[in-house]
Amino acid sequence: MIESWKLFLQTQGAAIENGAVQHYGNAKAELETAREGTIVADLSQLGVVAFRGEDTVSFLQGQLTNDLRGLHADDAQWNGYCSPKGRLLANFLLWRQGEDTCLQMAGDIVPGVLKRLSMFILRAKVKGRDASDESVRLVVAGPEAGAAVNAAMGGAPDTAMRSVTCDAGLVVRVGEDKFVLSVAPGHAAAVWKALNEHATPVGAPVWDWLRLNAGIPMIVAATQEEFVPQMVNLEVIGGVSFQKGCYPGQEIVARSQYLGKLKRRMFLAHSDIQAHPGDSLYSADMEGQATGTVVNAAPSPDGGCDLLAVIQVESARTQTLHLGSMAGTALTLKPLPYGLPD
Repeated sequence: MIESWKLFLQTQGAAIENGAVQHYGNAKAELETAREGTIVADLSQLGVVAFRGEDTVSFLQGQLTNDLRGLHADDAQWNGYCSPKGRLLANFLLWRQGEDTCLQMAGDIVPGVLKRLSMFILRAKVKGRDASDESVRLVVAGPEAGAAVNAAMGGAPDTAMRSVTCDAGLVVRVGEDKFVLSVAPGHAAAVWKALNEHATPVGAPVWDWLRLNAGIPMIVAATQEEFVPQMVNLEVIGGVSFQKGCYPGQEIVARSQYLGKLKRRMFLAHSDIQAHPGDSLYSADMEGQATGTVVNAAPSPDGGCDLLAVIQVESARTQTLHLGSMAGTALTLKPLPYGLPD
């Protein structure tokens, strides 16, 4: 987190731990606001890997799960980066800002992902860097989000997965009522104050709850190399192209798509106790073996937490799921905002 930005947020009442805003004095009230109201949250807990150079598109085209060749300057996309075994090392929101192609991902995996991708640059005319502290990133979500962003930034995209460049920075629309802002540090305080006229400041856990209820996964250190992209529904949200050329793990990802039926998928659920990424789920039909793995979890306004978990499809549809062990708390499945392929 940029130190000057951290100090500013603290003057606004932010309680900050380990580089992430936890709340602004009343975490429970913030969660309640997120149900129907409009919120703004700092995204400093996330990191940004940026690539620049004339070979950027061709280099990333050979590394990532989505197709960059037709991506215009004002387009954005969900994307992923796999190991040679087709398991996700990262997933991220990708956008272009000036000369940079930016990949926003979980902060705890940025150093490893940057190091690994940089190993394959070789003679390509492209350079990668950790650009996490070069901008202030915010998210605005809720029924008045569009009006709030327009007022604060002077513009907002009309459709999802598009971006608009403004004097203060960049706006990416990631949903009907969700916007990610990449703001120049010198403009951040003024933008924040303008957003506050329309939106309630909330901690990072509130945005996590909104994101996972939108069915958007985030690979973190605890879940790297656990899932092929389809297991976390990455192709459903538009993060995988099956028409592009090769990339690490591409054959396995394609095989998962076209040969047989996927046995594990990501579901949304509620737990009466807190869960964490990497936690195991159990069901009676698996005879002591784990039937699923928690991808992300966040406190719920209803108490306990909501979570995304990759689960054996048959177990999810026919069994009671338990957190941690068969003696653990039972989960309640919730509907995702999109349908899953049969």
